[in-house]
Amino acid sequence: MAYIEERKDVDGNVRYRVLIRIKGYPPQSQTFARKTDAKIWAQQTETEMRNRRFIKTPEGRKHTLNEAIDRYINEVLHTKPKNAQNVAQHLKWWKETLGHYFLADITPARISQARDVLSSGLTHNRKPRSPATIVRYMASLSVVLTTCFKEWEWVEENPIYKVNKPKEPRGRIRFLEDDERLRLLQACKNSSNPHLHPIVVLAISSGMRRGEILNLTWKDVDLEKGRIILHQTKNGDRRLVPVAGLALTLLKKVFKNRDPSIKLVFPSSIPSKPIDFRFVWEQALRESGIEDFKFHDLRHCCASYLAMSGASLAEIAEVLGHRTLNMVKKYAHLSAAHTSGVVTRMNETYLGEED
Repeated sequence: MAYIEERKDVDGNVRYRVLIRIKGYPPQSQTFARKTDAKIWAQQTETEMRNRRFIKTPEGRKHTLNEAIDRYINEVLHTKPKNAQNVAQHLKWWKETLGHYFLADITPARISQARDVLSSGLTHNRKPRSPATIVRYMASLSVVLTTCFKEWEWVEENPIYKVNKPKEPRGRIRFLEDDERLRLLQACKNSSNPHLHPIVVLAISSGMRRGEILNLTWKDVDLEKGRIILHQTKNGDRRLVPVAGLALTLLKKVFKNRDPSIKLVFPSSIPSKPIDFRFVWEQALRESGIEDFKFHDLRHCCASYLAMSGASLAEIAEVLGHRTLNMVKKYAHLSAAHTSGVVTRMNETYLGEED
């Protein structure tokens, strides 16, 4: 049966909302500016439903991409704070580019066309966008469309799965040679900032990321057992990080000289905020004569040194906190000598030499 309700919108204009409830169908509603139009729609729709000829309008024809993105930002994005700012920036671009289309019209062809526009554009720094950046923009749109598909049932599939992503270049592997490492550590040791040396040593020793080190608190450090527990990591998993050798010695020294009232391991002059060591880090790089090197490359140093020390890819992945081996395969060539030794020992043990 159809019901027509008279309402007023925020501007005071009269609107007529039709609600039809018939067994076997979900409730159907529509709003009209004229009561005559409301009655006509109600009569036609009710007749079609009773005669089993009613075809419900697909949700993809009711909602635009703008609506989907706004709902995702309001209901979901705040639950994923780690990368929310970047995702919001990406989604803003998608709204400006395709937001006015109904979800049913967000086809692989339209997405690929938008991808090409994104690729040919420039960043706010007037630089071309890298393939990795394009992939991240597409990932942000994909997570919205996946939510529309799996949770809201606004679309029947995620069309971005049919769109090719730009091929990203092979991951950068830059690690310090022996002489470079010695020069850098000495420059850090001579730095005016006493925290720089232990920070760099800890990064090389453990493979911890910059943010993980800076946000480290003493309650997460167990100096007796030589380990650190990271509660907030890039992939969301807790991670236990072994600390040994020089890194452990330096941490104990920092602990001994700490202010017991400060929670952070490496605080700034404002106790609640971590240290900003960018200036002294760049100064150490200049003094040691090291070029083309970033702080994140210390993580590559850890992985590379592990590989050259005979660690397996699985062990390297566990230390760095990667869920799969794909991220550490780029270090496989560094463990070639170790792998060769394993094969040699197996052959000697089980196959021996020909008589």
